[in-house]
Amino acid sequence: MTMQAIMETVFDVLYLTTVVFLGVRMLRTGGTNRQHRLFGLMAVTLGAGDAFHLVPRAIALCTTGLENYTAALGAGKFITSITMTVFYVLLYYVWRLRYEVKGKRGLTALVYALAAARGALMPDAHTGYGLPIGGVLAVRNAVIPYAVGVDIACRMRLTVLDMPLSRLFEHRDAFIMAIERETRFGMGAGFEKNARRLHPVMDEDWNVSPITRINRDKAWKQLGSSGGGNHFVEFGELKVEFPARIGDVQLTPGSYLALLSHSGSRGTGERVALHYSERAMSLCPRLPDSLRRLAWLDLDGEAGQEYWAAMQLMGRYASANHELIHAHVLKTLGARELTHVENHHNFAWKEEHDGESVIVHRKGATPADAGRLGIVPGSMCSPAFIVRGKGCEEALCSCSHGAGRIMSRAAAFRQLKRADMDALLKENGVELLSAGLDEAPMVYKDIHAVMAAQRDLVDILATFRPRLVKMSPDEPRRKRR
Repeated sequence: MTMQAIMETVFDVLYLTTVVFLGVRMLRTGGTNRQHRLFGLMAVTLGAGDAFHLVPRAIALCTTGLENYTAALGAGKFITSITMTVFYVLLYYVWRLRYEVKGKRGLTALVYALAAARGALMPDAHTGYGLPIGGVLAVRNAVIPYAVGVDIACRMRLTVLDMPLSRLFEHRDAFIMAIERETRFGMGAGFEKNARRLHPVMDEDWNVSPITRINRDKAWKQLGSSGGGNHFVEFGELKVEFPARIGDVQLTPGSYLALLSHSGSRGTGERVALHYSERAMSLCPRLPDSLRRLAWLDLDGEAGQEYWAAMQLMGRYASANHELIHAHVLKTLGARELTHVENHHNFAWKEEHDGESVIVHRKGATPADAGRLGIVPGSMCSPAFIVRGKGCEEALCSCSHGAGRIMSRAAAFRQLKRADMDALLKENGVELLSAGLDEAPMVYKDIHAVMAAQRDLVDILATFRPRLVKMSPDEPRRKRR
């Protein structure tokens, strides 16, 4: 019996220490969050009650042994009953507070229901500001800047060359030089004035928004550049298993040399996104903090019309970026284009769904209307796919825009080793010219699993395997916004 009493007391001490520690932590870190502070107070109350219960038992056990242990146990139970009464009173207030929070969320959902028509989530989805990356959202007569994304019109382009695949391995240095010379990587990277690219997009009306007007020169400097993050330019093998119409050309089964790129509207697109996101938030001041990045712009209002025009311009600008990268790289190589495929995956479109006109936002999602071609990349070590949409209405005629991350950039820098990445590249026959550790293949989902999960959304027409890859070198990490 003595050993049982000692063990009971020891376990109670451990329990008491844990409960009080957690309670104090919740009280100190709860800030103005009433729910957190109430949980902390509940834990401390439990701990205090157990302390009153435990102290007389411990004293009795240490002084008179078991003679007074039973009496101390009875007194402790009385104290505990009072403590538990206080505990359940606090629990009631926590329930009331949670009910209020749910009510506010329900009200917010009701407000959104007035504008939102439907939504869908793609198999590569992961956390993002506002709408998740891989999210598709259809709304009525409104546009949500953060549901388009910060890199407006981030997109893909694949060009099939008229050269045999063997040329890539026989003249490796020429292909490296073409990539290194004909585009620019890194935050803020661009071309000096004597090397700036020419394209009709720069002759368009850049006064559609004050942001595009003041950033026109910046946009011209960065025209034809790739930027940073997960943007890339790479050569590889395009394998066609059966006759398929790719772009304007019917390709026969076989292996082709192809150039694949991923980038968007660069610094100007980011400026547009951030400016109109702030405008949207100021026009929706009653949204709770958790939903501020889903603030919208009415398309009948001046701000909404400005953003829409600026977004369209950024779409054409991003397309011009890819067109110039591919044209200059091919010219340097002395190659011709057989055909190409391209698509946005950070954009908003006016579409018809369920018999009504809506604005469909695809943030990290690819349009997949019936018969429409698109590109779904994997990682620097895994294949990309040319796909043909099936027009699945349940997915708002969309599919994934890639494999999707399973590891944040910060976690990649902490957990991964360059040697492991290099070994994986070698194993897969990929030569990497430059890239940050935060873009290692291990940070992405299995692209094959993603493609298997969207068999009802797209058909695969061809598979691209990267062989020579260029991304932005390691850069100082920017604060996320």
